[in-house]
Amino acid sequence: MKFETRAIHVGEKPNFKDGGTGDVAMPIHLTSTYAREKVDIPTAGYEYSRTANPTRDALQQRLAALEDAQYGLVFASGLAAETSLVLSLLKAGEHIVAFDDLYGGSRRLFTRVFNERFKVEVSYVDARQPQLVADSIRDNTRLVWLETPTNPLLKLCDIEAIANIAHQHKLTVVVDNTFMSPYFQQPLALGADIVMHSTTKFLNGHSDSLGGALLLNDESLYEKIKFTQNAAGGILSPFDSYLILRGTKTLAVRMRQHQKNAIRIAKFLESHPRVNRVIYPGLESHPQHELAQKQMSGFGGMLSFELDGNIKDAKRFVEGLKYFALAESLGGVESLIELPAVMTHASVPPEERRKIGLADGLIRISAGIENGDDLLEDLEGAFQKIG
Repeated sequence: MKFETRAIHVGEKPNFKDGGTGDVAMPIHLTSTYAREKVDIPTAGYEYSRTANPTRDALQQRLAALEDAQYGLVFASGLAAETSLVLSLLKAGEHIVAFDDLYGGSRRLFTRVFNERFKVEVSYVDARQPQLVADSIRDNTRLVWLETPTNPLLKLCDIEAIANIAHQHKLTVVVDNTFMSPYFQQPLALGADIVMHSTTKFLNGHSDSLGGALLLNDESLYEKIKFTQNAAGGILSPFDSYLILRGTKTLAVRMRQHQKNAIRIAKFLESHPRVNRVIYPGLESHPQHELAQKQMSGFGGMLSFELDGNIKDAKRFVEGLKYFALAESLGGVESLIELPAVMTHASVPPEERRKIGLADGLIRISAGIENGDDLLEDLEGAFQKIG
């Protein structure tokens, strides 16, 4: 079954048996608990919706199928997924090697919660160089945590090379695949052990749901994380599960349009006299363009750029747009724009931002699926407003 077909049919098969009504779309099972006829036999295996819910189960099947995984778990947010994973697999005093350019919320979680409160050690390294990952592995290392491309600098790391290194030390490799979605990148096929998503973004695609997901093939890891999810309770609601199921049906066509607009915007910005640099894996100017071509089937809808100007110019620019919503998040059908240094990555200390190359005036764009001509006209109008 091809990707587009899986995105529509897995997890949603009309039920004609036992009084089923043949629903084409999975119903929203809002019940909190399930009655049973026999005291020791849960009806259809369901006991309580924190443990399992038919709508959530359908979504988990769908997302696992899209990542070519055996198992899927969905959570109340991407950070809830990360929290359950770390709580499941690490103990106090153990160690994570992480890409130094991570989503600000991930760094905050690792540093301010797991390190400061639970004594989980974290080393941030430039994973563009696999040898730096290898050099950072210790006897107490348990996880290698990657984003590729990273948020917001769109740095890439070689998943296959790093997975080979990590597996020599019997480490678990986690890849945050939010930026690419399973349509453009398949980390499990490249050697990753667990794929993480903020389903809030491209998988849902409509800026109306929060969620997170973990997809994997190892049954023992799955059972550990599933136990923690049930014990800690960070589950995705039935209604959000329904929204994401709906969103995945158009994932393929949306991702193609996201990419089409992102490429047009990137080329427009690259040729503009008020832009110092554009960061997009689909441009030949991207230092890891060849790696992008190797491990991704497309380049996605995310790009960043630096204005020829100061932070005040950058603020005036993003505030002068009409079609690009000035907002955090990404991956929706509408185009979004933001200043990471004062928005999504404000929790990262300034010295750390400078260390990884995140300038105060860096602007991040999530290209939506609007008409590309309108988006370019909007950007040009904002340039004119800053002179």
